[in-house]
Amino acid sequence: MVRVILLTVLTTLTLSFAAAAQTRVVFETPGASADLRDELAAASLVLQARNEGTTASQPLLAAAQADYERLLGVLYANARYGGIITIRIDGREAAAIPGFSAPKTIREIRIRIQPGPLYRFGTAFAGPLAAGTVLPEGFRRTAPARTGTIAVAAEQSISAWRDQGHAKARIADQQITARHGANQLDARLRLDPGPRLTFGDISVAGNEDVRTARVLKIAGLEEGRTFDPKEIEQAERRLRRTGSFSSVSVAEAETIGPDNTLPLSIGVVEQTPRRFGFGAEYSTVEGATLSAFWLHRNFLGGAERFRVDGDISGLGGETGGTDYQFGARYERPATPKADTDFFAEFQVEMLDEPDFTSDTGEFTLGFTRYAAEDLTVEGGIGYLYSETTDAFGPETFELLTLPLGAVLDRRDNALNPTEGYFLDLTTTPFAGLSGTSDGAQLEFDARAYRTAGNLTFAGRMQLGALFGPSLVESPAFYRFYSGGGGSVRGQDYQSLGVEQGGLTTGGRSLLALSGELRAGISDNIQLVAFADWGYVGSESFPDFTGDSHAGAGLGVRYNTGIGPIRLDLATPVSGDTSASDFYVYIGIGQAF
Repeated sequence: MVRVILLTVLTTLTLSFAAAAQTRVVFETPGASADLRDELAAASLVLQARNEGTTASQPLLAAAQADYERLLGVLYANARYGGIITIRIDGREAAAIPGFSAPKTIREIRIRIQPGPLYRFGTAFAGPLAAGTVLPEGFRRTAPARTGTIAVAAEQSISAWRDQGHAKARIADQQITARHGANQLDARLRLDPGPRLTFGDISVAGNEDVRTARVLKIAGLEEGRTFDPKEIEQAERRLRRTGSFSSVSVAEAETIGPDNTLPLSIGVVEQTPRRFGFGAEYSTVEGATLSAFWLHRNFLGGAERFRVDGDISGLGGETGGTDYQFGARYERPATPKADTDFFAEFQVEMLDEPDFTSDTGEFTLGFTRYAAEDLTVEGGIGYLYSETTDAFGPETFELLTLPLGAVLDRRDNALNPTEGYFLDLTTTPFAGLSGTSDGAQLEFDARAYRTAGNLTFAGRMQLGALFGPSLVESPAFYRFYSGGGGSVRGQDYQSLGVEQGGLTTGGRSLLALSGELRAGISDNIQLVAFADWGYVGSESFPDFTGDSHAGAGLGVRYNTGIGPIRLDLATPVSGDTSASDFYVYIGIGQAF
């Protein structure tokens, strides 16, 4: 007798909750595994109501009556089709109590679930199938007959037909039969692929200021093309990418149109067109940087973007003077076609750097191509004029430039990444019209992120190279320096260059490495340890005959939801460049 009682206790989960009205809830799952037991408990509205402190009889009765279907769904999802569920309220089956006749008080709710045996597929069939259809691994004879597996098989069968142009593919008939004597389930799904369709009439709704013709051009959907659900998803991404719309959806018509066409409706909600913002950063040596922008997201009624940026840096700094930058950029999406944007950009900057001063103006025309969802390439042609004074004296430069770039962004979050990587490659061939010979500048920025638990490791490599003109002939604004918040923290801004005839100037090559270990100590706060290293050489590609320096430090990040506020304290570690004992950096966003 004692052994029987002990066995019953070990195979039964009982959860009891005392209540003010002498009500308790007993939850029993004899024969269930621990995982199944947890799933059943999580699905029970009665347990949820008691955990929330519900004591009134009417909501408890409603929860008990709803639990039959919810608990049965969990059993079916776990291939248990012979289970028995009883829910008794003070000894009466809850299903037998009229919904609006709840007792005044409830002393006990007893839920007992006997899962029954595991059922396996006796038959698992879906057809006819489109070529290349991949059904779930578990949809096969003798595999556990979970309802979720059947649902996925149906979904993938329909999706495969839709991918081949059969937009109205459907499950025409399904036969699901449980053979209780054999503990088996037979599942037969008969598909009706329907005709192969092409895109039909495409209408637009919801646009007020953006012209309908431009919405259609940006979406890139063409009447007469074979239906493809991926093209619909891509059209939605293209419209969202403009920033002109807060909501975008492409709806398929319920019925097939003439000549096996499928009409589509593009629904949009326009975004507030104007936006502005500002930012600030501070370093004890480099001083303060203030930036601001103004943006119009529908500049000429065709979802064009026009952005004006201004930047003042070096305020109160100890290196060089105050720098001023101003720029304006116009972008027209879907020019000449979808996934290609035309841009025109104008920039003016006045730099007062430690080793040179320059007044530069540059105008560029080009195109941006969205080659993939995470890959963007850009190319253009530009004219640059600059009056520069450096260690080699004053010089006026006129360049014809051909800037080319590619960005591959596979980070999970651009503002506060924890996984993935980011690659940015830019090369700028130039023809020297005045002041220098022909050449090219190359810049490469690679970043990677990996998280384990509450620890995130972030790594960065920056590479720079200047080809063509000699160091003396090269434009000072194309040369490379190391030191400061953008390269090596814990060193003076642009403190590392190269020596040329007893004078210091920027180099023709750069290699910078950075590593951060970010430890989350709460939902909003991270502690950070970091180390940076930089090398600058006179050669066109790093050969490590030049000088290097390094810095390291600690920091803290406070996550604001739109990006972390950053505070870093750094100190020099190596190098012959002059440096202070420690540096303070304050900004918005991660260092990289």
